[in-house]
Amino acid sequence: MNSPVWHPFTQHALEPAMRRIVETDGACLIDDGGARIFDAISSWWVITHGHRHPAIIAAIQAACDRYDQIIFAEYTHEPAEELAHGLLRIAPPGLAHVFYSDSGSTCVEVALKMALGFFHNCGTPRQRICVLEHSYHGDTIGTMSAGERGVFNAAYEPMLFGVDRLPFPQAGHEQDTLDAFERFCASGDVAALLIEPLILGAGGMLIYSQQVLSELKRIAERYGSLLIADEVMTGWGRTGSVFACEQAGVSPDILCTSKGLTGGALPLAATLCTAEIFQAHLSSDRRKTFFHSSSYTANPIACAAAVANLAVWENEPVRERIRELGSMQKRRLARFQADPRFRNVRQIGTITALDLTVPGAGYLADVGPKLRAFFRERQLLIRPLGNIIYMMPPYCVTAAELDCAYDAMDDAAACFMAGRL
Repeated sequence: MNSPVWHPFTQHALEPAMRRIVETDGACLIDDGGARIFDAISSWWVITHGHRHPAIIAAIQAACDRYDQIIFAEYTHEPAEELAHGLLRIAPPGLAHVFYSDSGSTCVEVALKMALGFFHNCGTPRQRICVLEHSYHGDTIGTMSAGERGVFNAAYEPMLFGVDRLPFPQAGHEQDTLDAFERFCASGDVAALLIEPLILGAGGMLIYSQQVLSELKRIAERYGSLLIADEVMTGWGRTGSVFACEQAGVSPDILCTSKGLTGGALPLAATLCTAEIFQAHLSSDRRKTFFHSSSYTANPIACAAAVANLAVWENEPVRERIRELGSMQKRRLARFQADPRFRNVRQIGTITALDLTVPGAGYLADVGPKLRAFFRERQLLIRPLGNIIYMMPPYCVTAAELDCAYDAMDDAAACFMAGRL
């Protein structure tokens, strides 16, 4: 039967029939034929502790007995209040207020509006936004504008606004990035630097040093510009700490979080900001109101799931699991370090990535769909970014599950080199 469903990031003219998932369990998806599929990318980076973590599911069920959606203008509710206090306890110091939304794209869009609104309300308007080249921040208009221009957004170019792009801080060329940012800031018109801390996700799992991030923050402070940390992917332990900014000793002016906020169980996002930014919008002049909302702002059931996620972090050995997963990944990645079939073998925290050596690289590399099909036959959910193969599994993953994935990477490279892929 033909389906009327239009799937994301899917070219339906080329894709095989969608597999129907009937259940999730731990680090796996289970299809209607009973096959267990290892979810090696955490269902697009959202599942942290594992699918259907009992404490989070129980919190959702309990919240459903009391709530459905509640308008979040004029009213509040306990899950949202408890979550806000909990987020501020674990976030980098200096953040004081929490604004809820419902996806990674929207929480970054909120951050951009906060930054521009801050300077506008202070009577010193600034319009320029700086970003790193190769970055990806979402699929709304503002976040597409801030992301790398290319196949993702070429059709929508007339809708996008300009931003200032810094060269990616390649090892040995970090000063080029810092100098470029200082030049932009010297104009006096840079409102904010929007950055994925320590690793760029969809742009190719590109890793850069903690020192670069801390120096970018110092430059921003020197010129009175804001730093927005897009921790949508990097947050909740993926890089080894709860938030990646911690590793650089950086407290951003605005922090964006989603994906792992609820442990991946339900969509929810939050944008955290300093008291100074909130105060710039606090006025008897209603024109200074922060004009942003969505119908499902602070959905209480999603907030309850996020509160439960905070409790999991507090009551279970999550940090130990993350350290062990990082060690397991490192041991299995070692076999490829001197392998000529791969280059740029890299890891940060629980994330690993390596580039298959192919004539035509990049997101639209022909080898990408072939690799995905190969992994699919092995009951592995791995979606390479073109020729870049990466792993970002849930923290409950077993050694055996990792072994299957890394053996499949080895076999895929062998097949490709032999012309069988």
